[in-house]
Amino acid sequence: MTRRNFLLLSVLAPLPLLGVVYGCHSHTFDKNTEQARVEKRAEQDTARQQLEMIPPPSKSRFEAVRTAESWENPSLTVQPGMLELRVTLADANPSPVGAGTMLRPVAARQQELNISLDKLDEAVSAIPESAWPYGRVISVEEPTNTPKSAEPQVRRNLEVTVRELNDLGIVAYDVRDGIVR
Repeated sequence: MTRRNFLLLSVLAPLPLLGVVYGCHSHTFDKNTEQARVEKRAEQDTARQQLEMIPPPSKSRFEAVRTAESWENPSLTVQPGMLELRVTLADANPSPVGAGTMLRPVAARQQELNISLDKLDEAVSAIPESAWPYGRVISVEEPTNTPKSAEPQVRRNLEVTVRELNDLGIVAYDVRDGIVR
């Protein structure tokens, strides 16, 4: 072995060991961050348990809906800084006589809430079972008048929203495009 090879080997040999030692110390977790993750998982588990009371989605029923106006399940519009949740509560009077008339308007049973993305699981699990006639499926859409500068943020929020819903066992459906996300 030449002197040059020996020097090169003596310099390069400790590098993998340094990488291991440095790598072990660079991945220390902040206790607050880890605690927040544990709390978030616990919230999701609670939300999942509550949502299991709602039947699985009926694909034949929800895919037949082609307009947002005729959608009866909860729906979400993903905004740059929030989510807009719309829920139509079930009619307290099951009789079809007078449904949707001046005495029992559908609009009176509709609620709109603005929620933050991190509160999605809490908000969705609080929706009553009677507001899910198609089963566990939510219409998710982007707003129609999003400024060009806000489109990247809306797309990121849309991806996070769909992932959260899927983690909760809810199907995300785009009524306008007829796409299950």
